[in-house]
Amino acid sequence: MSSQHGASAEPAHAGPEVVSVSRKNPKVRTVRVVRPALQDASFIIPTLKGLQITVKHFFKNVLTRAETQTIQYPEEKKPYPPRNRGLHRLMQRDDGSVRCVACMCCPTVCPANCITIIPAETSDKKVEKYPAVFEIDELRCVVCGLCVEACPCDAIRMDTGLHAPPVEERAGGVIDKDAMLAMGTRSIAVQGGAGSEWRGKSDRG
Repeated sequence: MSSQHGASAEPAHAGPEVVSVSRKNPKVRTVRVVRPALQDASFIIPTLKGLQITVKHFFKNVLTRAETQTIQYPEEKKPYPPRNRGLHRLMQRDDGSVRCVACMCCPTVCPANCITIIPAETSDKKVEKYPAVFEIDELRCVVCGLCVEACPCDAIRMDTGLHAPPVEERAGGVIDKDAMLAMGTRSIAVQGGAGSEWRGKSDRG
């Protein structure tokens, strides 16, 4: 049983083929080196095959543009998905003034810290403050929409569907209050909502 097991056992290590062993030092041996074929050892043939594929697609895209994915933006634009928000806009009151009361909710909730508001006092007795400066850095904006959700008076929206235009300088990516007001319209939302007595009003109604 042991002899059969020993005969079927494979050698522990199949090393290189030994051609000769030194008589003085048995540890010194001459082995046969098996070198790969020329087509396997040279990178010329695989390189030529890769260049052939590159040249093929190059002329195919240049002449026919059959598989070209690049578009000539901004002249050519791909349609945006329905959930695209777009640039910010500021809503207006009946007299055309901004609805924002500079409550600082939107710059507080903004995770990118891209909203800058400098409040100032106003002569309107119904409103304590208004934004003397309202700027949004569209290059830093992550289009999360938290500013719209946090606004208590429907002063800011992100429903323009407009993509931020390309700019050559970083300062060009900052949109100010006048630009956002120009895109805004009059809001019919009730300032302050239904008020603190909304439960009683709904019961009486």
